[in-house]
Amino acid sequence: MWLWWLGNAVLLVVIVPTVLLLANRVMRPALEIKRYAADIDVNGAALAGHLEPVPAVADTRDLVSAAKGLAVRYLTAAGPLL
Repeated sequence: MWLWWLGNAVLLVVIVPTVLLLANRVMRPALEIKRYAADIDVNGAALAGHLEPVPAVADTRDLVSAAKGLAVRYLTAAGPLL
């Protein structure tokens, strides 16, 4: 019977604190990751509103390409005049 009490004492004095320590070492980084994920979610939602003009970048690229071609033609034609 005394072995039963000794086993219970070891369980309470050694095993339970060890399990709590290990759980704390796992939960602390997990909660930090949760805070980072919430921050990313908030800032990602705020960023989505700033992405509306992105399709206009393709139009700008096409217009710049056309203007570049016209500028080269103009400078080629104006070269002998200068």
